Order: sequence, then structure tokens, then C-alpha cells
Amino acid sequence: MTTTPLPPATTSAAPGTDTATESEQRTRSDRRRLFTPRALLLNGALLVGLVASLGPLVWMVLSSVKPESEIRQFPPTLIPQDVTLENYTQLFDRLNFPQFFFNSVVVALAVTVGAVLFSAMVGYALAKIDFPGRRALFLLIMATLMVPGTITFVPLFVLVANLDLVNTYAALILPFLAAPFGVFLMRQFMLDIPDELLDAARVDGAGEFRTFFRIVLPQTGPALATLGILTFLGSWNNFLWPLVAVQSADMYTLPVALALYSTGQNTVQYGLLLAGATVIVTPILVVFLVLQRRIIQGIATTGIK
Repeated sequence: MTTTPLPPATTSAAPGTDTATESEQRTRSDRRRLFTPRALLLNGALLVGLVASLGPLVWMVLSSVKPESEIRQFPPTLIPQDVTLENYTQLFDRLNFPQFFFNSVVVALAVTVGAVLFSAMVGYALAKIDFPGRRALFLLIMATLMVPGTITFVPLFVLVANLDLVNTYAALILPFLAAPFGVFLMRQFMLDIPDELLDAARVDGAGEFRTFFRIVLPQTGPALATLGILTFLGSWNNFLWPLVAVQSADMYTLPVALALYSTGQNTVQYGLLLAGATVIVTPILVVFLVLQRRIIQGIATTGIK
């Protein structure tokens, strides 16, 4: 009686086993890369940068709830030993805070809306309208980016004074309605809009203004958001120009009011100054955290590296 030999036993891996094994190997490989000298050096440098960036902000917030004596003591303390809200109470008692806050909001919003609108218009003209001298005009605008603001500070004030606009909202708003960086940002973004889309709108009878507002602007959301956020932050934090352009206390913005009212007789009240700085920084910090994706998206899609 003969028996047929059985085939050798084979082990078949369960479906997905190879994939799981490869995934585990990649995970172990990624973990090993985290502890290479290069990775450790890079992470250490990033950690130092993070501490250097957030350190002053954390110090400001914690020191705003310290008494003046603890702020001035040496060696300094990071965690408050005696937590107090006296600095904030004194801040709102000494400052006409609602008026200063209103001035800052009006100026920042007006500058932001105007800068976004006019920069978009100029950027559209430089990107999509063919006219003589377009390239030379763009190069001239770019050249102004290399001119420090301190050089044009005095001529700008003389111009505002000759127009009899000193100590008005117009003096705080008009000089910042068309910044070269905003024009550059909008032009770079609008270059990617297909010309065929604009030609189709013109064939249908749309004028340049209608094409701009109905066709171009809806497609430039990321760039508009980026420019709006950066402009708002710059206007909200602006100190030197409002200090020079306004002369009465009821026209002060928050940075100017804080700097002037935190100075006593030959001394600076650091607790009041830090509490006011915390109050000023809070709105723009919230705006940035909420809209930071827009900033990244806008910069990534406009060719700025």
C-alpha cells in the first residue's frame, strides 16, 4: 500500500501583516532619527528660539500681577510671590481707557480696510492691465521698500501739517492707505489669476471696476486676509507716528497713552506699563491665533519664500 506524500507545510501570513510590519519598522526608524546628533542639534536650536520668543511675553504677563517692589527687586523672580491686580486697577483708573481703545480700533480698522482695498487695486492694475510704464512703476514701488521709514518721517509730517490735518483721525489713517508691501503682495497673487477669465468678463460687457470687484477680489481671499492681518497688527502697535501726529489727549491711541501715563516723576511705573502692554497685546494675539492659517496660506500662495 503506497501513500501519497503530503506537500510541505507552508505558513501564510495573515492579510495586512506585511503592512503592519513595515509600519512598525518605519516608526522605529523615525524614532531613531529623532536622536541623531543632527536632529538633537536642530531641536535644541528650535527650543532656544521658542524660549527667546515666548520668554518676554511670559515675563510681561507674570510681572503684570506683581507689586512694583517685586518687579524691581534683584535677583528677579519669574513666578509672582504676591499676586495683585493693583496694576490693572490703577491702569483703568488713570487712563481714559474706553476713549483710547476707541481711537485705536477706529484707526486700525480704517487703515486695514483702506490699505487692503487700495493695495488690491494697484496690484490688479500692475498685474492685469497693460499700460505704458507698468514695469517701471512696479520697480519704483519696490525701490521704496528699501527706504527706511525714518527718512520719510519728517517730510510726511510737514505734508500733513500743511494740509491742516494734525490732531485728526485723517492724520493717523491717510499716510498708511497704500503700502508698497501690500501692493507687491497683491500683485504677486493676482498674477496667477487666468487672463482668460478676465477676458471672458470683458467680452460679456463688464468694465474694469466690475471685473475687479466681482471676479478678481473673490479669488484673492488668502492674500486679502494676510494683508489685512499684517496691516491691522502694524497699525494697532504703531507708536511713533501717533505720538507726533496728535497733540490732544483725547486723540491718543493705546500705545501712546500707555507710554505717557506710565511715567511718573523721573521714574517709570513698570507694573502699570506691563499691565497696559498685556491689555494691548491680548486682542492682536487672539486675532493672530485665530487667523494664523490664513497668514501661512497667503504667504505660501504669493511666491514669498
